[in-house]
Amino acid sequence: MSNQIEVRHIKYFLAVAEELHFRKAAEKLFVSQPGLSKQIKQMEGELGITLFERHNRKVVLTKAGEFLKAELTINLKNLENIFRRAKLLDDGVEGNLRFGYVGSAMHEIIPNTMLVFSDKYPNVTFNLDEMDNNKQLIALLNHSIDLGFVRYRNIPVGLEEVTKYEDTFSLVLPKDHSINESNFKSLKQFKDEPFILFDESYSVSYYEIIMSIFGEYDFKPKVSHNSVNANSIFRLVEKNFGVSIIPTPLKLGYDMDVKFIELKNIKQRTSLRVVRNPNNQNPSLNNFIKMLANEEDIY
Repeated sequence: MSNQIEVRHIKYFLAVAEELHFRKAAEKLFVSQPGLSKQIKQMEGELGITLFERHNRKVVLTKAGEFLKAELTINLKNLENIFRRAKLLDDGVEGNLRFGYVGSAMHEIIPNTMLVFSDKYPNVTFNLDEMDNNKQLIALLNHSIDLGFVRYRNIPVGLEEVTKYEDTFSLVLPKDHSINESNFKSLKQFKDEPFILFDESYSVSYYEIIMSIFGEYDFKPKVSHNSVNANSIFRLVEKNFGVSIIPTPLKLGYDMDVKFIELKNIKQRTSLRVVRNPNNQNPSLNNFIKMLANEEDIY
């Protein structure tokens, strides 16, 4: 097919093939009849075939014309669907979003935001990858993910914070521990107990906040084990290897023999930050960020 054949030629041809009348086709297309005749002759010349037999005022499709009408009608619809899909992708109505996240984000924040977003954009799919804070930041910089949900205080140059959610901390104790919400008074009650904490590599800034909590009560915790996985921490607490402090949302979604005491009265809070690379031009990401800005009750 010649490079000179354009979509408009196909539309003009199909209009004439449908009407079998140049004047009616021209009116339908809002073009002049001489201009339409010229475009059809140009198409016939480029293809080297005759599309219509013209007998006085009667127009009839040739065999080649009938074949092209059948095939181009189908393929033009396919082409229009392709263009429509491209427009939807450009508008972010269809597409894919890749999220990195720390475990605590999956219990409320991410599912809730996905539900709200999917209600408006049902054809956008999600890829979710749990990873530590540092891996998320690297993935954002190299565009391996579109959005990160991190517990990190100082966002590196080249990335920007979209929004953040403040969380309290909670103690994690074995279910049969003698201290519960009714007799809990102070973290000092645990100064002689071993602690199982998120490893410093999980997030240096997060680790510093945890240490500052103990500093408020003038003791340094006896850290018996470290982990970067909440499930592992809960299992160790369940088996009486120690107690722990975690972001409160992490208590959701686990069925283990542990109990929680929310530390509502301490000043320390942990922030779950939603971070993006400003150079990421994914239209679906832009729509997701607009949704975050407009939704006040995601949590």
